[in-house]
Order: sequence, then structure tokens, then C-alpha cells
Amino acid sequence: MRYILLVFIGACSYGILSTIVKLAYGQGYSPAEVIGGQMFFGFVLTWLPALFFLRTKPQWRQLLLLVAVGLTVGSTGIFYYNALQFIPASIAIVLLFQFTWMGVLAEAFLTRRRPDRQTIGSLVLLLIGTLLAGGLFEGGGWGQFNFMGVMLGLLSAVSYTLFLIFSGKAAITVQPWVRSSAMATGSLLLASLIYPPVFLFNGALLDGLFPYVFLLAFFGIFLPTVLFNFGIPHIGAGMAAILGAAELPMAVISSYVVLNESVSLLQTLGVVVILIGIVLPEWFRRRGKRGNTQETSDRH
Repeated sequence: MRYILLVFIGACSYGILSTIVKLAYGQGYSPAEVIGGQMFFGFVLTWLPALFFLRTKPQWRQLLLLVAVGLTVGSTGIFYYNALQFIPASIAIVLLFQFTWMGVLAEAFLTRRRPDRQTIGSLVLLLIGTLLAGGLFEGGGWGQFNFMGVMLGLLSAVSYTLFLIFSGKAAITVQPWVRSSAMATGSLLLASLIYPPVFLFNGALLDGLFPYVFLLAFFGIFLPTVLFNFGIPHIGAGMAAILGAAELPMAVISSYVVLNESVSLLQTLGVVVILIGIVLPEWFRRRGKRGNTQETSDRH
């Protein structure tokens, strides 16, 4: 339960990002400044505590593998933020949330075990809740598709799925703080190649960019990466994908509280359905455990 809670909190932290990004864009900052700043300060935040855990140095092979995993973190943000230039946020978030079934399908393929009925039922609820919470049944959302935006949105889902899978399997013997910093290094390298860090020299940081990119780094790189590195190895990518759906309810709530955006009855219903879909697998698992315990005691 402790590891489930860690992954759940990490997923919720991702939900705050869209609100912060909207605030930063509203101040006139470009995607290059926002993404580059997020990855740079994410790198700094994760390496500061990691320096205290470098007494037993990991192998270079392990570090390079973790840096490669970090590329999936960076590419998820890059694909998603650029998708927002072509399609509405409601559609982009629905496309990103395809990682729920992608993650479960990938784990089933890797472990060669079919998902149980409870997991499949949970996925169905998550997909229904995502469509409702994303507002696709209101305001003609379905008519706003753009091919490039859809492709970028789906690529962000694929990248996030790869992160959920490999963050729980790559170099798990390495200290979690060091694993997180190595992944953040990969994210920074990718972002720097696509968006050179000109924000460090053009005065944007001191001109008001810093609070936004620092918050994005904390809630988008530092906190979720660390929590996922502690939690996912113990619960698996399939359960992590289901818990990751907590991002959308948090995005809706933060937009309502911070940006004063209206939330319809259908969106509220979607949030409730998503939360039920998240809780359902763990509830069935605990119920099954109690049933087995009772059956064993009855035999004795």
C-alpha cells in the first residue's frame, strides 16, 4: 500500500503541470523556454540529494541505461507540449492517457500473462472517465482533431508507457535517488539538443520565468521520478499505468482552483469514474485476500 501511495502522489503531481504551463504561456514565454527550463532545474534538483548517495558508485553501464530511460521522460514532455500547439488541451490529455491501456498491454506481453477481469474492468472505467473529464462530449471537441497534433499526442502516450515500463526494470539495484538523477540527465540532454538553453543567457529567468520552470521541474521531474523509482519496482508497470490516471482529475481540479476554469457536470462525473477505476483493482485484491484468509481459517 505504501508503494501504491507513492506512485499515486507522483501521478497527481503530473496533473499540476498543465496549469503551470498555461500560466507560463500566458506570460508570453515560449515552449523552448518552458521545456528547457523545466529539464534544467529538474536536473539540478535531482542531483543535489543524489550526491549524498554516491558512496557506492554504480557501473557506467547502469548509469547509461538510466540516462536512456530519462530520454522517455523528456520526449513525453516535448511531444505533449508541442501537441498543444495543434489540438485543444482536452484532446491532447485524452491522447496522452492512452498510456493506461498501453501500459497494461505491454506488461501482459512482457510477463506473458493476460490481465485479469478486474484490471480490464478498471481500464474500461478509466477510458470512459477520461473521455468525460476531457470534455470531448461537449463543445464539439471531436471536430477539432489535427493529424499532427494527434500523432504527437499518441507519441507522448507511447513515451510515457516506455517510462513506466523501464523505470521499474532498469538498474533497480542502483540507489533510487541516483536513478532519478541519471534519468533527469537524459531528459536534459534531449531537451538541450532540441531546445538550446538560451533562457540561461537571455535574461528570461530573472524576468519572471524562474518560478514557473522551478515548479515544473519540482512537480514534473523531481517529485514523480523519485516517487516512481521507489514505487514502481514493487507494484509493476500495469498497476502504475492505472494509478497514473490520477493525473487527469488533478489537472481538472487545479485548473478549476487556480485558473478559475469552469468544470461541467460531465467532467465531474468523469473525475469520479476515473477515481473509481483507480481504486477498483486494489479493492478487489484486498477483498480476495480477506476471502482467502477466511477460507483458510474455516478449514482449520
